[in-house]
Amino acid sequence: MNLDPVYAKLTEPNDQTLCLLVMDGVGDIAVEATGWKTPLEAARTPNLDALARKSALGRMIPVAPGITPGSGPGHLGLFGYDPLEFEVGRGVIEALGLGMELKPGDVCARANFCTLDEKTGLVTDRRAGRVATEITEQQCALLASRIKKIGDVQVLIQAGKGHRFVVVFRGKGLEGPLTDSDPGKEGAPIAAAKPAGKSAGQKKTAKVVAEFYKQALPLLKGRKPANGFLLRGIAHQPDIPTIEQRYGLNAACIAVYPMYKGLAQLVGMTKIEGPQDIAAQIEAARKAKGRFNYVFIHFKYTDMYGEDGNFPKKVEAVEQLDAALPALLRVGFDVLAVTGDHSTPCPMKGHSWHPQPVLLHSACSGSDGLDRFTEKCANSGSLGIFEAKYLIRLMQAHAKKFAKFGA
Repeated sequence: MNLDPVYAKLTEPNDQTLCLLVMDGVGDIAVEATGWKTPLEAARTPNLDALARKSALGRMIPVAPGITPGSGPGHLGLFGYDPLEFEVGRGVIEALGLGMELKPGDVCARANFCTLDEKTGLVTDRRAGRVATEITEQQCALLASRIKKIGDVQVLIQAGKGHRFVVVFRGKGLEGPLTDSDPGKEGAPIAAAKPAGKSAGQKKTAKVVAEFYKQALPLLKGRKPANGFLLRGIAHQPDIPTIEQRYGLNAACIAVYPMYKGLAQLVGMTKIEGPQDIAAQIEAARKAKGRFNYVFIHFKYTDMYGEDGNFPKKVEAVEQLDAALPALLRVGFDVLAVTGDHSTPCPMKGHSWHPQPVLLHSACSGSDGLDRFTEKCANSGSLGIFEAKYLIRLMQAHAKKFAKFGA
């Protein structure tokens, strides 16, 4: 049952302010190799723990039981959009985040440089050692100068952060989605990007992508470690209602990485540019509070080190966030939610389906009497286990933005 009309009917605007702090991929699993602890359990987090003691805790299912989300579905769920209803390709999100102006019919791909064995063509490093942004900018400039059109399709290339970039294919009759060319593991060849359906537009796009690879790879030959590239999220932009239309919220996004800016822009949030670390992001949130009643802050590094399988570094990232938390609490948002968009367990070196922990604090959240913000404590919290798409509704309720239902 779609409950949106019910929530819309109950909504009562007020001046309460909401803040969503996302520790990307913060959820993890305890294994013997780490002393049966997760990074949240191993980290020294006095500020998160103090907040947990006067908050409600729980865990969230990012999409549905057993489904592992990408960052797009994970964040759309946090923003209240059912990821199974609103499917968005990562390329669209990344392109918007980089400030690219998309046109109807554009097909976007999120790309990243990789390392290829030049004898076998196999992928030896899917992220090319996370090469510096400067190298990516040089490589993208080379590709953009040599590949401007493929048939009647214009090719636009924009460098991102680190090893990431975006490719936009612009022309008549194009359509997504296509499957990824990323094989998902080292020791495999670049996969062919294939139509996800049977439309003529998808077939045409697949041919254009194949030709792009045919022209681009020779230009990168000998340029190790970034002598190849992988494409993901090859899709066109869907029609999505804005967060103001859906929830009556005037929202701002404070993120460092383009993809998360793009996700926010996709649902109508205002991007606040400039901050490059969590301290600067919190200062930007303080300044934004008077103009916006919903602020989304994104912290990337818990996810990054989870994907690397680097347990000590993920612990360090958690502690870095914890040290910055008092400044955010001083801003004085009426409702604060702290969570992840999904879990990224170090033992798995990637996203997973495991429910992520969530903390919700407000004047009416009460206290669950739990000592720490960890997965195990969250298991005992009053919020229970619920789908992530309901988090924004709970935040609205805690901000007293809903009237009573029924007599």
